[in-house]
Amino acid sequence: MTMFNAIHSSASALTAQRLRMDVISSNIANAQTTRATINDAGEVEPYRRKMVTMQPQANSFQSFLHKAIGNHSSNGVKVTGIVEDESPFKQMYNPEHPDANADGYVQIPNVDPLKEMVDLMSATRSYEANITSLNASKSMLMKALEIGK
Repeated sequence: MTMFNAIHSSASALTAQRLRMDVISSNIANAQTTRATINDAGEVEPYRRKMVTMQPQANSFQSFLHKAIGNHSSNGVKVTGIVEDESPFKQMYNPEHPDANADGYVQIPNVDPLKEMVDLMSATRSYEANITSLNASKSMLMKALEIGK
């Protein structure tokens, strides 16, 4: 175990939370986009909400190998992907809208701005907590260096 494990863990979490905030911002920006993609049938679909998936780095083969030989690698988090939310689109009655169907309903994105803001606050708090952890680790390393003077 090295003295930089805490810094590596915080750094990986900072990177993951930053990506999470970027994806949430994209969801909020596209909350009213009714023409985002074209599906397999050739029809235009609204924007579909995206989510970041993460997992601990400790589940990798490399981490098990290091653990087996007694060299504990740094833990942390890694982003495994950005997935689309498969929940159905919302229907809104607006017969004057250019994307309205024959019944006058428009499919709007499955993005809930309130839910996105809660997720954004959660990601921001996680980011701030990792900054605090990084600063504490840095402070401890600086104190250790001062002992050697």
